[in-house]
Parts: sequence; structure tokens; C-alpha cells
Amino acid sequence: MSFTEWLQQNRYTVVEVDPATGRLRLKDHGGACRDLSCQAETVVLGDDGMPSELEALNPGDIVKLDSSGGRPDRIVVVRRVWEELTSPEF
Repeated sequence: MSFTEWLQQNRYTVVEVDPATGRLRLKDHGGACRDLSCQAETVVLGDDGMPSELEALNPGDIVKLDSSGGRPDRIVVVRRVWEELTSPEF
């Protein structure tokens, strides 16, 4: 697997966040969605590198997951939705 393929398979777009229930819906590169149940210990690392909680995520953010046992331990924000929308490609 090439590095580009690995990146595509390991990055997701946030579709919906429900911090009250700890539910997170993500879309993969192929367009398939999956729902995750996050635990209270799940850490979100934003662009500032400081740990926070699910409230820090926005629909459209690009994230990668570090998980064990089927639940994410750490969600790393790779790119924020507003960075994607201000890209010179548009």
C-alpha cells in the first residue's frame, strides 16, 4: 500500500457529532459512513495540539483515529472544515 492510499484509508470526514451521547458519525474516502461510540476518556487533539472533547469537532473536519478495542482513544484533527473551504482549489 502506498503512502497516499494509507492516508486515504485512515482519514475520515466528520458528518455529525453528538457530544451528549458520545456518538460520532464519520465518512470514509469511499463515501461509506460509520457510527462510533466514544468513551469519556476519548481525547480530541485539535490544530492547537491541546486535548479537548467531542465539542471541539465540527461537521466537515478531516480526522484520523487512534483506537483500541473498537472505540477511539484519540481523535486527531488533520484539517478543519474552514481550512478546506478557503483552499485556493475552490
